[in-house]
Amino acid sequence: MQEAYSNFATCYDQLMDNIPYNEWFKYLHGLLKEHKIEDGIIAELGCGTGNITELMARAGYDMIGIDNSDAMLDIANQKKSENNSNSLYLLQDMREFELYGTVKAVISLCDSINYITDSDDLLQVFKLVNNYLDPKGIFIFDFHPRYYYKEIVADSTIAEDRDDISFIWDNFYDEDEDINELALSLFVKEAPQNANNKGQSNNSYATEDCLYRKYQELHLQRGYTLEEIKELISISGLELIAAYDAFTKNEATEDCERIYIIAREQGK
Repeated sequence: MQEAYSNFATCYDQLMDNIPYNEWFKYLHGLLKEHKIEDGIIAELGCGTGNITELMARAGYDMIGIDNSDAMLDIANQKKSENNSNSLYLLQDMREFELYGTVKAVISLCDSINYITDSDDLLQVFKLVNNYLDPKGIFIFDFHPRYYYKEIVADSTIAEDRDDISFIWDNFYDEDEDINELALSLFVKEAPQNANNKGQSNNSYATEDCLYRKYQELHLQRGYTLEEIKELISISGLELIAAYDAFTKNEATEDCERIYIIAREQGK
């Protein structure tokens, strides 16, 4: 089974077409403007294929996108070229990312934070963010709390069949470790084939006129509580400003499905 976001990268945008990125951008942009961040350099941790990064660049920000998947960044750079933007994409692990200087803000969306499954590693991420923020710079990120994995998706299977691609998500939540294991199986249409093709490999599936290749990946995400996140922010040196139920200004609680955190640099 492949590591997360290797084979998935090529069809990520196709399968995530239900995510309203423009609405997510508007919410994020509004939060940034509330804190007087309307231009300047912003770094995005876990930028993936650059959907939010390029929307931010279009809004006038100087964007740095950071991700540890080379395949995802290849697609992000294609979007950069198509959009004629000046975004800089860096292949780095957010647990040890490096920048050339400080930035006005750091952002991280699409529950990228949940992929940091060790609390000590997440603390290191927060410390690095604090280090690379301008004085009083802002850190905005979202995450799924433990409730989401334990009560919403635990032991569930999500499947969808499309013309050119199909997928199966199998979720298993380990309560002892607070880890959600998501096994992804992809079936990707490759090219017209004869159904009786005897040269098929064990991971290919033929119909009368096409061949579907099967790919598998394992995604691991940690279910942090809101209180755990607040404690790590405090220890890192950041100052907690707000915790919102996603896409609202309502105060977050432990039974939210997605939470937005706003924190501020307050000294190195």
